Amino acid sequence: MTALIEDRGLTEKKWRRRSLWVLLVLVPLTLAVQAYDSVKALLGDNDLFERRVAWGQSAHFGGSEWKLTDLRGAFGMKNLPPDSVPVLADFAVTIGDPDLQNLWLGCKVMLIDAEGRRWSPTSAVRLNAPDNVQTCISAMFSGAKAGDTIKLRETFLVPKDVTRTIRPAVGVASERPHFLLFQMEKD
Repeated sequence: MTALIEDRGLTEKKWRRRSLWVLLVLVPLTLAVQAYDSVKALLGDNDLFERRVAWGQSAHFGGSEWKLTDLRGAFGMKNLPPDSVPVLADFAVTIGDPDLQNLWLGCKVMLIDAEGRRWSPTSAVRLNAPDNVQTCISAMFSGAKAGDTIKLRETFLVPKDVTRTIRPAVGVASERPHFLLFQMEKD
C-alpha cells in the first residue's frame, strides 16, 4: 500500500513538473500572439512611415498618382482664433484604379510640422471653392474613372508660427502604415 502511495506521489510530482514546463512555453506564446495582434492593429491604423515626395513630383499611392499643386495661407480673414491662419492644400490626383471606396478608405490629408505635430482638416473655416474641387472623402464617392484627374482641396487652421515648417501629407488604409509627405520648393 505504501508503495502505491509512493508511486502516486512520484507520478503527481512528474505531472506537476511537466505542467510547469508547459506553462513556460504557453505563457510566452500567448503573450506573443496578443502582442502580434496589437502591433498589427497599430500598424494598420496609423500613418507611421513617410514616403517623401519632392516638390513638383507625383507619387503612386492608393492606386492613383498624387501631386501637390499648391499650399498657401488665406490671410486677412476675420472671426478666427488669434495667431491662427487658414491653410489650403490643393492636390491633382490622376485615378489609376477606380475602386476608391476600398483603396482610399480612411483617406486622411494632414499637415505635419518640423516637430512632427499634425493638423487635420477643419470645417471651422469656410472658403469658396470652384465646383470641380472635392475633399478626399467626397472624391471616394465621386464615381471617378481610370484616367480622370480630380482636384482635391483640404482646409486647415494652424498657428501662424508653424506656417513655414508645415508639409502636407496623405494617408489611405490600403497603404498604411506608409504615407506620403510632400516637400516644399525650399526643402
